[in-house]
Amino acid sequence: MTDGPSPQLDRLIAGYRRFRETGWYPRRERWSALREAQQPEIMVIACSDSRVDPAQIFDVDPGEIFVVRNVAAMVPPFETTPGHHGVSAALEFAVQVLRVREIVVMGHGMCGGCQAALTQELRGAEPGEGGFIADWIALLDEARTPVAARYGTTGRVAERAMEQAAVKASIGNLRTFPCIQRKEETGHLRLTGAFFAISDGLLHVLDETDGEFHPVS
Repeated sequence: MTDGPSPQLDRLIAGYRRFRETGWYPRRERWSALREAQQPEIMVIACSDSRVDPAQIFDVDPGEIFVVRNVAAMVPPFETTPGHHGVSAALEFAVQVLRVREIVVMGHGMCGGCQAALTQELRGAEPGEGGFIADWIALLDEARTPVAARYGTTGRVAERAMEQAAVKASIGNLRTFPCIQRKEETGHLRLTGAFFAISDGLLHVLDETDGEFHPVS
């Protein structure tokens, strides 16, 4: 037991008080409208990295985007085996219940998960000691092979190639979900890959016709 809040919790509480003063009170009508339901048209799948908050990067209002964040912004392929499928459950809710019209998978620069996938440094680790991460980023094994063959496994060029390959892998895995296949084919849903470069603050969007990420001007 500790006496009183920690310095870390104190910072959160101070931020909450600023939010109440500058974010909630001035926009009470918006919050009132969201009281009963949400109707976001966009789902964003992003990394848990503390430097890449989608709401901040896209400067959106509360209720505009439905967000899922995890290590390396990964989407596992569709499967029906027993287990706890958190990302799949969120996708099902967003697509089938909220009926979002756009899903954006946003990778980012200096992604630790993608670096670990590239170097395979956590292979063989026990759960709780790196094994959970290794198992999760094993989803990138297939994407890693051509990146490592062309660029090696170290250096910024290889890392960025892996980060962008991860986005493409997740886009591909999204298309293994039957509900997403149907809605994309009928034009009711669009999938977009994006990449945010922390070093210069630039957002890049994937052009699937040429397979390249192009900066947004």
